[in-house]
Amino acid sequence: MQRRRAGLGWPRQQQQQPPPPAVGPRAAAMAPPSGGVPPGLGGRPACALLLFCYLNIVPSLGRQTSLTTSVTPKAEQSVAYKDFIYFTVFEGNVRNVSEVSVEYLCSQPCVVNLEAIVSSEFRSSIPVYKKRWKNEKHLHTSRTQIVHVKFPSIMVYRDDYFIRHSIAVSAVILRAWITHKYSGGDLNVKWEENLLHAVAKNYTLLKTVPPFERPFKDHQVCLEWNMDYIWNLRANKIPQCPLESGHLHIQMHLVKGEDLAVKTKFTMPLKEWFRLDISFNGGKVVVTTSIGQDLKSYHNQTISFREDFYYNDTAGYFIIGGSRYVAGIEGFFGPLKYYRLHTLHPAQIGNPLLEKQLAEQLKLYYERCAEVQEIVFVYTSTVQQGGGRQEACDLRNSYLDLKLRYGRPSTCRAFPWEKGLRDRHPSLFQTLLEMGLWTVPRNRNESVLEIGRRMFEKAVKRLSSVDGLHQISSIVPFLMDSSCCGYHKASYYLAVFYETGLNLPRNQLQGMLYSLVGGQGSERLSSMNLGYKHYQGIDNYPLDWELSYAYYSNIATKTPLDQHTLQGDQAYVETIRLKDDETLKVQTKEDGDVFMWLKHEATRGNAAAQQRLAQMLFWGQQGVAKNPEAAIQWYAKGALETEDPALIYDYAIVLFKGQGVKKNRRLALELMKKAASKGLHQAVNGLGWYYHKFKKNYAKAAKYWLKAEEMGNPDASYNLGVLYLDGIFPGIPERNQTLAGEYFHKAAQGGHIEGTLWCSLYYITGNLETFPRDPEKAVVWAKHVAEKNGYLGHVIRKGLNAYLEGSWHEALLYYVLAAETGIEVSQTNLAHICEERPDLAKRYLGVNCVWRYYNFSVFQIGAPSFAYLKMGDLYYYGHQNQSQDLELSVQMYAQAALDGDTQGFFNLALLIEEGAIIPHHILDFLEIDPTIHSNNISILQELYERCWSQSSEESFSPCSLAWLYLHLRLIWGAALHSALIYFLGTFLLSGLIAWTVQYFQSVSASGSRLTPAQASADPTAPTASPAVTPAADASAQDQPTVTTNTEP
Repeated sequence: MQRRRAGLGWPRQQQQQPPPPAVGPRAAAMAPPSGGVPPGLGGRPACALLLFCYLNIVPSLGRQTSLTTSVTPKAEQSVAYKDFIYFTVFEGNVRNVSEVSVEYLCSQPCVVNLEAIVSSEFRSSIPVYKKRWKNEKHLHTSRTQIVHVKFPSIMVYRDDYFIRHSIAVSAVILRAWITHKYSGGDLNVKWEENLLHAVAKNYTLLKTVPPFERPFKDHQVCLEWNMDYIWNLRANKIPQCPLESGHLHIQMHLVKGEDLAVKTKFTMPLKEWFRLDISFNGGKVVVTTSIGQDLKSYHNQTISFREDFYYNDTAGYFIIGGSRYVAGIEGFFGPLKYYRLHTLHPAQIGNPLLEKQLAEQLKLYYERCAEVQEIVFVYTSTVQQGGGRQEACDLRNSYLDLKLRYGRPSTCRAFPWEKGLRDRHPSLFQTLLEMGLWTVPRNRNESVLEIGRRMFEKAVKRLSSVDGLHQISSIVPFLMDSSCCGYHKASYYLAVFYETGLNLPRNQLQGMLYSLVGGQGSERLSSMNLGYKHYQGIDNYPLDWELSYAYYSNIATKTPLDQHTLQGDQAYVETIRLKDDETLKVQTKEDGDVFMWLKHEATRGNAAAQQRLAQMLFWGQQGVAKNPEAAIQWYAKGALETEDPALIYDYAIVLFKGQGVKKNRRLALELMKKAASKGLHQAVNGLGWYYHKFKKNYAKAAKYWLKAEEMGNPDASYNLGVLYLDGIFPGIPERNQTLAGEYFHKAAQGGHIEGTLWCSLYYITGNLETFPRDPEKAVVWAKHVAEKNGYLGHVIRKGLNAYLEGSWHEALLYYVLAAETGIEVSQTNLAHICEERPDLAKRYLGVNCVWRYYNFSVFQIGAPSFAYLKMGDLYYYGHQNQSQDLELSVQMYAQAALDGDTQGFFNLALLIEEGAIIPHHILDFLEIDPTIHSNNISILQELYERCWSQSSEESFSPCSLAWLYLHLRLIWGAALHSALIYFLGTFLLSGLIAWTVQYFQSVSASGSRLTPAQASADPTAPTASPAVTPAADASAQDQPTVTTNTEP
């Protein structure tokens, strides 16, 4: 278990990745590793199972204990923080004599107590070492005493003639505490009673060593020759291979407070599927194991106790496969059922093993791998033994030296392998024959792993060639053998090849197999792949947020540790999109123009150039290889030659921590104070860290952290949370997890890794009222941290470098590897590559690349708007086997519009122009009120106006032109509509007038007495004229009006 310490920010990074949008703004600083989180494999199907119930069964292991806790009677609360005890173990492993430095301070005459507690497979909390001493004279001053803690030989050394039965130790706790002489502390008081009066206490865990990995003890006794010979014969028969069976260990807490542990009498085989049933009823435990496909062959054991167990399933939670305090199981888990408040007979429980095909494939995989490992070990051992004898007989001269270094290794080809074995593993024998094996470690596990690493590197070298993807099918056997040797980077490559059909027939079953194998081996990319697939429920992986959290939290815990080590292939994870030409232009290398210009400016004393150059070298950013030593030189130059507070702070940190430079606490403190005086909030936090770690002055530490937190420093928020969690906040002697959680959440919103991990843990357990159980949110936080892992960054950087160099095969390979882990930026970049080179994607990938990875990306938090636009286009037009879907197209465009992309508004408007109807929930999503905008014209106006208002173009844009065209059409339509009404009205009025005139004429004609001759004698009489002429006039007047209005 890692110690939880207050955090001091590391040298700052230019590019900080923001936390999930639900969490907060950009990250401000990095923090050093602290706090342990369970390795948590969380597989699906099971071969060995340990059920650890975190229901206060083992309080000594289950509590969230602190590294330093001040416990003071109420009458002395005002001085609670003055007494402290702190110790340093110079060797982390349990040794026969472990040297411990105890530093303490007493405000009154006191007794200092040191005790070592051991838990074995049968018992827990066994004291194996005790020591006390008084301190009555040296008060109010820090004292240091060196103590040599001696552990029993049976827990330190391997079995030999004198040590016949060494014990396997599960946990070793070293604890120390201070009691005041006049408050119940005395040398004559019992240890348990003395501990109750402690005013300050501390503990740490020592790492245990398995029996077969321990050294032999030098007893300095000479045995008779025959006894020595017989013992050596027996010792050489000690198994060197992994154990083939094991027992189930169960620990429990009884009602009266006693801790007990039991072990089953029967053993459970490894590398074989079985079902395990455990029931707890009162003080009785029933364990049943069913083995085989029919589950008929079983072992059964009932264990009874005189009193009942202590049950508390309201405050705790179940952990399957390991926790913060118990190591995880190296195996696979099948379906799990939990029956609360009642027990059932195993025959009444229906819990069949799901996915039998996968279970069978896993079994075949381990059978094959056992054969491969045996071949590798025997071959390597034989070559090394023969090579050693040959080397001893050869004369040493220059020619032989050159031959040994560069010549083909001379190996014995007459190994007694069966022909069938050679036929089954031709690539393995070929590789072993060509490989120099003299430098391989002689330890079995290490030698097999080293051979696996070499086979993997050989395969990757071929993949990195110009036509690397074309060679995948020929290197798969080498990757399989490498995976069998335990080198699980090869397992992840195979998982991706099979899941995506990368120049192989697509086989999702094999892909899932190798992904599970890699995850079981804690391979970082494999675990992220499993976490992502279970988080989204894709590629036939069931949607399971708890299981996804198990995988992501495993890698999230390793991420801060990986970031601050110089080992392995790591690079800083940068969010660089291949569509961003400006960002691509500034990518460089040590001999690139950008780097050389920065170096020139930094040499001239440019503080900004010195700072950027140091950051690039320290974190491996912008394409530059990680080189902390060179970075520190620029930090030192900038800090000592300029007055830049950032450079002064960065150099102070490396001096405090001694990474790449000798520690110099005095100079570091001087520089930190100088940077703080210039108002740098990171430096103010650093001063608090100094007084917390080195001076144990929690009041002063809290003062600086409160000040830094007001200035917006996330490290300070996290550190204040640690004080509350450990119960050492000045004036508040008790732990306050609620306040601690609030500070951790605030730190996480600022991008603090450790704060994010704590929030993730709180959300998955739901133990705090302020953090209700939310597995999905727990996954999001853990995923956010895991995706900063340096090993993933290395893969992304290799893909980016290959893309910039025009190496398309290599770029496609590494972006596929990165995209399958679930990181969004690599998914969109891979889709972009497939758009640029559709011929390459179609030839080598067995999936629809553009559709798959754009589709994956839009379900991620923080996906770019262009991905939504692209998916909207694919849904609108249809893509290969995907049919058209206007509803989904509208959703994609709406999401792009909501992200502020003008093209999203424009595309939605075009869909409306074509007659599409925007659903009301989409309008609500866009904050368009359907009651105000009740028709398509009104919605069109709103969409074009938003499109125009959010456009960054100063001149006319498509949005502004579309808005103008829409309004011209509306004006023209209104005008046309008005002319038509005018024409109809005039026509009706003219008709009415004509009818009226005709009516009056007919009336007047009937009233006059005209003769027929008179009537016919004057043909020009205007009897009909009034009726005809106005109509003709009206017709003549209306025609030009209509013509005039139709011309435009």
